[in-house]
Amino acid sequence: MAELAALEDPRARAVNERHGDDHGVNLGKLRAIAKRLKTQQELARQLWATGDTAARLLAVLVCRPRAFDRDELDVMLREARTPKVHDWLVNYVVKKNPHAEELRLAWSADPDPVVASAGWALTTERVAKKPAGLDLGGLLDVIEAEMKGAPDRLQWAMNNCLARIGIDHPEHRARAIGIGERLQVLKDYPTPPSCTSPFAPVWIAEMVRRQSAE
Repeated sequence: MAELAALEDPRARAVNERHGDDHGVNLGKLRAIAKRLKTQQELARQLWATGDTAARLLAVLVCRPRAFDRDELDVMLREARTPKVHDWLVNYVVKKNPHAEELRLAWSADPDPVVASAGWALTTERVAKKPAGLDLGGLLDVIEAEMKGAPDRLQWAMNNCLARIGIDHPEHRARAIGIGERLQVLKDYPTPPSCTSPFAPVWIAEMVRRQSAE
C-alpha cells in the first residue's frame, strides 16, 4: 500500500476522475508491480479488502481467477463501483472463472444497472466466442426495447452487444444496423479521428470492412 501511495500522481488522478476512477497510479507502473509479484491469491484478497481502487486493480492482476467461488465474485462485482475496477474484474477474472455463465445469467437480470452491465459484457463475450445456445434474436429484442432508456453503463454494454451481433453474425447484421439507426444511441459520441465510432451502424460497417480486407 505504501508503494502504491508513492506512485500517486495528482495529474493522473485528475484525468482518471473525469472517467469516474478515483486513483492516480499509472497503469503501466501498476502492471510492472504485478509482474514482479506474480500470482498471489491471498495477497489479492487482502488488497481487494482495502477498498482502495489502485489496490483493487493490482489485486485483479495478481489473483488466480479460477480460485474464486461464485458468491465471492458476486460480492466483489457489487463492491466494484469504479468503472476501471469493474471492467478489469469482469474481463480479467470473471471471464476466466468456471462460474462465468451462471453469473452472466444472474447479473443480466439484476435490477442494478451496473451489475446488469456486467451480465451484458459476459453476453457479448459469448456472442463473439461461444454463441451456440444463445437466442441472438431475443437479445436484439431486448436491446431494441431497453437500450435507448438505459443508464449510461448499461447502455454502453448493450450497445457493445448489439455491435458484436452485427459484426459476427451476418444473418442478424441488417437488423442490428437497423436497430442502431432507429435508436441513434451514441451517434454523437466524441471520437478521435484515428478511432472507430461506438455508434453501432458505423462500428459494424467498419469492422466488417476490415474483415473482408484481410
